[in-house]
Amino acid sequence: MEKTPSPKPTILVVDDDVHILEVLDARLSSAGFHVLRAADAHRAMDLIRAHPVRLVISDVRMPGKGGMDLLAEALSLRPDLPVIFLTAYGTIPDAVQAVKAGATEYLTKPFDGRELLQKVQEVLKSRQPKVAEEGLPPIQQVLSGGNSPAMKELYDLIDRIAPSDVNVLILGESGVGKERVARLIHQRGPRREHPFVVVDCGSTPTGLLESELFGHVRGAFTHAIRDKKGLIEASDRGTLFLDEIGNISPEMQVRLLRFLEDRKIRKIGDLKEIPVNCRVISATNLDLPEEVENGDFREDLYYRLRVVTLRIPPLRDRREDIPLLAAHFVKGFCESHGLPLATLPPETMKWLCEYPWPGNVRELKNALEAGVVLCKNGVLRASDLHLSGLPHARHKPPAAPADSLSLEESERHAILRALQQAGWVQKDAAQLLGISRRAIHYKIKKYGIEVAGKKSSEDLPGD
Repeated sequence: MEKTPSPKPTILVVDDDVHILEVLDARLSSAGFHVLRAADAHRAMDLIRAHPVRLVISDVRMPGKGGMDLLAEALSLRPDLPVIFLTAYGTIPDAVQAVKAGATEYLTKPFDGRELLQKVQEVLKSRQPKVAEEGLPPIQQVLSGGNSPAMKELYDLIDRIAPSDVNVLILGESGVGKERVARLIHQRGPRREHPFVVVDCGSTPTGLLESELFGHVRGAFTHAIRDKKGLIEASDRGTLFLDEIGNISPEMQVRLLRFLEDRKIRKIGDLKEIPVNCRVISATNLDLPEEVENGDFREDLYYRLRVVTLRIPPLRDRREDIPLLAAHFVKGFCESHGLPLATLPPETMKWLCEYPWPGNVRELKNALEAGVVLCKNGVLRASDLHLSGLPHARHKPPAAPADSLSLEESERHAILRALQQAGWVQKDAAQLLGISRRAIHYKIKKYGIEVAGKKSSEDLPGD
C-alpha cells in the first residue's frame, strides 16, 4: 500500500510590510512549508485559532498590537507554539526582551535566507511531538486529583504542554503535588525514555549546590578526589526538575541563567564546556514575581524559567475534590497494607471537608494512611487521623489574645504555632506558613523567639 505523505508544516508569517511577507512566503514555500500571511496581530490570532500553525515568524514592531502583544496572546492560547521574531538592528533590545518573555528566537533584518531556513528547521525539530497520544490514560485518571474546575483546567494545560519541549514553572503551596505534576509532564513528553533528574534546591547547602548541579573535576577543591558528573549533565536528553528554585543564592541564579541561555555547563575546576540538551521544569512555593520585585530573584532568570506557568490550587480552594481523593487514598492504603477496605462514614467525610489542610494533599494522604492503620472495625473516624494533635476537634488557626489587635502579635503567634506543629524544624514551619526559609529566620529574630526542642507554655498560645 502506498504511504500517505505527511502534511506540510504550517508556518504563519506576520509583518505590516507587504514586501517582507512576500519574501518570507517565497523562501518558506520553496522549502516545502505551507505559509499563512497576516499583516497585523489581530489577523494572526484569527489564523492561529483556525489553522494547525506549527511556527510563527513575526515582526516585533507593528502598528496597533505589536509583536509582544501577539506573543502573549498566542502563548496563552497555545503554550507550545514557537515564535521567531524579526527585528531591525536598532530594535535588538526589543527582541531580547521578547525572548525573556517566551519567544523562541530572533533574527535581525535584513536576514539571510539560508540562516532563516536553518533556524526554522532547528525550531521545528526541537518542538516535534514524539509521544503518541494513543494508549496514554487520561491525566485525571493518573493524577487522581479530582473533578473541580480548577483541576480540570490544570489537566487541560498539562495535556497541551507535555508533548512540547518548553520550560515550565510550577507554582503552589507545599504539599500540593508539584513534583508529581512535573513527573507527569516528563512521562507524557518527548523525553520520557530518558532520565528525570530531581534537584532539591531548598535543602542542598549553597556551598554544595554548585557542585551538585555542575559537577567538578579532580583537584578542583580540597575534597575533590575524583571527577564528578553534575545533575545537569546527568539530565542530558531528559528532564531537569529544579525543586524549590526560589531558594537559590544570587550567585547560583547567575550560573543557572548562563546555562539556560547557552545550554552549556562548565564543571568546577574545568576549562572546557559541555553541551547539555534537557527540558527544564522548576517549582516553588514562593511568590516569584514578588521575589523579583523585591530584588531577591533575577528577572531575566524568572522569564527563562516560566515560558509556561502552572498554578496548582491548594486543597482548601477545591474542597469538592476531597471525597474523591479520600476514597482513592483509603482504597490504595488498604490494599498496600493487606487490610479489608475501610469505610468513611458521612461525619468523617464532613470533618475532612471542613478541615483547612495547611499541608494540602500530602497532609491528607498521610493522615488517611495513619487512619487506615489505626481505625477499629474498618470504620475510619476523625479521631483516627491524628492531625496536629487535635484528633477530636476541627482544626482552627490559633487566635491572638482577645485583648490584642496587634498584627505583629498575631503573626508571632502564627509562627510559634507553625514551629510547634513542625517539631521546631524551621524549614518545615516555613512550608506550613507558605513563606521562605529566609523569611522565617528573619521573623524569628525579629520577635525574639527562642527556637528549641521544647515547648514553652509562656510562648505558646493556649490549646
